[in-house]
Amino acid sequence: MNAGQVNFTVVGETRDLLVIDKPAGLLVHPTKPGGPPTLWDGLRELLAFELVNGGQVSLINRLDRETSGVVLVCKTSAAARQCAMAMERGRIRKQYAAVVWGWPVAEEFEVDAPLLRLGEVAESRVWLKRAVHAGGAAALTRFRVERRIERADGTRLAFVRAWPVTGRTHQIRVHLAHAGHPVVGDKLYGPDERHYLDFIDLGWTPEMERALLLPRHALHSEMIDVALDGITHRWIAPVPEEMLDLLDAREAA
Repeated sequence: MNAGQVNFTVVGETRDLLVIDKPAGLLVHPTKPGGPPTLWDGLRELLAFELVNGGQVSLINRLDRETSGVVLVCKTSAAARQCAMAMERGRIRKQYAAVVWGWPVAEEFEVDAPLLRLGEVAESRVWLKRAVHAGGAAALTRFRVERRIERADGTRLAFVRAWPVTGRTHQIRVHLAHAGHPVVGDKLYGPDERHYLDFIDLGWTPEMERALLLPRHALHSEMIDVALDGITHRWIAPVPEEMLDLLDAREAA
């Protein structure tokens, strides 16, 4: 769907809910006046009739610019309240897919490690960067390895699924990096945060392509389960081709 200059896919809709498959590279909210079109802008255009008639646009889960996948939107204040309560009670379940560097030892593992903004406890050149720290907010993510891949050049990658129990900023990316398996393409939590700073100044370069493989981080919001009024809704957004292409290699025995 093209709402003005904003492209996204509608995955599903009920009277009160709208579910979007957000492409990588699309900002969710405006960050400054006159900035690029955002998902928020596209949704307000798409739901113009509802807004004129007393509705609203409330995003229940927010994704980073480079993260693709399912975004749950409430069209009314009552639905937004219901979803907020469901989130607090653990009745909204999210599943992510990621391609990571290396092979985790265990098929299933979890990372239970508190997170905070790094600048609160140490020098950081990137204001938004998060880190594992004992003084941070509790954070728990469960992981399962789905495939182990060895590329032609010997590089080992793994396709994993993730289930965040809590919802901290950058949680899955930081937890995977903490486990020693950062997300492929991650400029901030991958091999060197200088890639993040250089990307802002220079854009995508051949050097970054060699180091990161992918111009976006390989993280995708694949599925969301919502239990409301005794009914469980489930919406799925297929894993993007550019992530699957990373796995087009010989699988480990």
